[in-house]
Amino acid sequence: MSKLFSFSFWNGIARIILRNREVLLGAVILVTIALATQWDHMKMSYSEANLLPDSHPVNEEYNQFLSQFGEEGNLIILGIKNSDVSDYENFNRWNKISDTLATFEEVDLVLSTSNLPALKKSGDNSKFIMEPLLDQPLASNEELVAYKKQLFNDLPFYKNLIFSEKDSVIRTAIYIKKDIVNSPIRKAFVLEKLQPLFQEFKDQGLELRISGMPYIRTLNSQNIVDEISMFLLAALLITSGIFFFFFRSWRATFISICTVIIGVMWAFGFLGLLGFEITVLTALIPPLIIVIGIPNCIFLINKYQQEIKEHGNQAKSLQRVITKIGNATLMTNLTTASGFATFIFTDSKLLSEFGIVASICIVSIFLLSLIIIPIIYSYLPVPKERHLEHLRKRWIESFVDWMERMVKQRRITIYITSVVVLILSFIGIYQIRVSGSLIEDMPKGMQFYKDIKFFEESFDGIMPLEIVVNTGSKKGVSKAKILKKLNKLEEHIIETPELSRPMSIVSMVKYSKQAYYGGDPEYFDLPSTYDRVGMSKMLKETGGDQMLMSSYVDSTGQYARITTFMKDMGTDRMERVEENLRAEIENIFPADKYEVLLTGKALVFQKGTHYLINNLVLSLSLAIVLIALFMAWMFKSVRMILVSLVPNLLPLLITAGLMGYIGVPIKPSTILVFSIAFGISVDDTIHFLAKYRQELIANNWRIKKSVYAAVRETGVSMFYTSIVLFFGFSTFTISSFGGTVALGALVSATLLFAMLSNLLLLPSMLLSLERSIANERTFKKPAIPIFSSDDGDEEE
Repeated sequence: MSKLFSFSFWNGIARIILRNREVLLGAVILVTIALATQWDHMKMSYSEANLLPDSHPVNEEYNQFLSQFGEEGNLIILGIKNSDVSDYENFNRWNKISDTLATFEEVDLVLSTSNLPALKKSGDNSKFIMEPLLDQPLASNEELVAYKKQLFNDLPFYKNLIFSEKDSVIRTAIYIKKDIVNSPIRKAFVLEKLQPLFQEFKDQGLELRISGMPYIRTLNSQNIVDEISMFLLAALLITSGIFFFFFRSWRATFISICTVIIGVMWAFGFLGLLGFEITVLTALIPPLIIVIGIPNCIFLINKYQQEIKEHGNQAKSLQRVITKIGNATLMTNLTTASGFATFIFTDSKLLSEFGIVASICIVSIFLLSLIIIPIIYSYLPVPKERHLEHLRKRWIESFVDWMERMVKQRRITIYITSVVVLILSFIGIYQIRVSGSLIEDMPKGMQFYKDIKFFEESFDGIMPLEIVVNTGSKKGVSKAKILKKLNKLEEHIIETPELSRPMSIVSMVKYSKQAYYGGDPEYFDLPSTYDRVGMSKMLKETGGDQMLMSSYVDSTGQYARITTFMKDMGTDRMERVEENLRAEIENIFPADKYEVLLTGKALVFQKGTHYLINNLVLSLSLAIVLIALFMAWMFKSVRMILVSLVPNLLPLLITAGLMGYIGVPIKPSTILVFSIAFGISVDDTIHFLAKYRQELIANNWRIKKSVYAAVRETGVSMFYTSIVLFFGFSTFTISSFGGTVALGALVSATLLFAMLSNLLLLPSMLLSLERSIANERTFKKPAIPIFSSDDGDEEE
């Protein structure tokens, strides 16, 4: 393995690249074309991101629920304020929307004020029948007033189902067919049929509100697709703009842009080849390749220009670029890839796919940079003097002078500042909160997010929570004892402010009693023993389940379902609600007699957030251990492990502290920051130690001279790449997704802290520990002869 990092190995690689230029360029073109053919296989994600592995108990319970009652996320809600349909003409327009929706083949059922059924006794009192509450369009405002009075006052069954008891918002429930919920048909239906229809009626003056998981997921997915091109353009413009500002060379800028564009084409090809879906995470990979690929170009081109400036020999310069910078760049890209690859071990499909593609693409962009840049430059004339002017910029020299001066004269100040910042960071870390919100990262400027908050305010919840009670016997749900227990649990749910009014078989039984007593709303209650005797014959004659109640009792009558909705809230509050609800369930349905399942998308997402945090802490720890092992392997020194890790862990702690101070919660998007930032920031450490190792050999193990020389030579490239990475990741802050914004801002800040840490703290520690680490056994025969001396000229 050590041969991989030897000077002779890389010298051989340089010969292969420079002597087989046409073959290698042709191979790059052929691979690019082959991967481009895979673009057709890219597909969008049509279901929510599941952060839990399939074998997790919470997932198994949710899948058990789906097997009994089918897909829960097939409901689209259409709402309107009562005041907006205060005249009969607008009310008729509102009802016309529902009538139109009912004609779509993708729709299974529409429940609205246009077709609302009323439960009544038949003329001979032998059974219950359903009659439409409204059998024709309204003809006057008087008819409208009478209709609303009957709906709001006489039909409590529809409270919080069709109208809000809080502010009388009216809504229509659109149940789409369950087999299209997680398919491309749903996307076409929402974008090509629903949205044009809704816009048509909005243009007529109706202020419609639309929500529901199928609708939200479709618009969210479309937003992700729209932002990919925006990110790519922004990342290209910003990184290439900064690149040109530093190098002042259109030629170098163009070569770098072409290199990363090919890398992006490969990234899309790998997504199609592996059959992975485009999610909010995998959509970040193409712009990530640009942001990470440009620093590779900077190191290679900067080294080439330095060599040209030194001796003017193009062939020698290109060979040294490959043998010296190629070696260190391989290490930096492998550590970056390992930071992403740790996501593979989280057991989350979403993160695992992200980690696989990202790590493959990072290694690919390294290979592309190493092949394309030297080969292209070999065909071009030697850079002119004006192309090398950036190497002599005064402000860069001033920056390097300041770093060197700080390391020489202000080491104590650097240490004190680091300790103070570390203490403040720990204080901030203790203020971090965890968020398990389903909608927190959604684009708050989009209309569908505003509609979500509208329905949450009116109906006291948006995230479905499901309770399934196993009564232990067939048709056990219809027993009076079970119905009373279900009703008692519903009363607890109603008293919980974070939960909406529930729906279950209990509501239908109460409605049946109301119908039995002539529709008097005073009788909307569970039937007594006497009532059940009179109602039983009528129920038997009626036959079948009424309206939607088949969704709340399984075919055997053994399992009862209660559906409620949770408000969007913090994880701590959600856990308290869950704890209180489970305690009440245990009190009403003792575990030794009944089996009760508590599930739903809200609970799955919350548990997924906790699972993700635990696993990503482990993955970050794994990344740290891998880097530590690499340093130990390279230097055979425990102290060098400490020296290399401290400057990279400190920025992570600072960022975590900032999250606590400014109120950014730990959530699926922000927890990614630490593994990504650590994998990238350690690159600077490797580049610095690479040059430090070279200088030690060249300067006969004189520590101070070697450290200062390493600061001066690597400082410029590290500054350039850190600035590119800072502004590159900052492009994610233009996203409409809160999680993507947080990811971009936090990674940018972390990498900025890491640059300062590696340019100030790292050399300071090397100087302070020089007696301990500067012994010939540590450096004369390292485990990996990774760095070569400048004195060893290469064969041309």
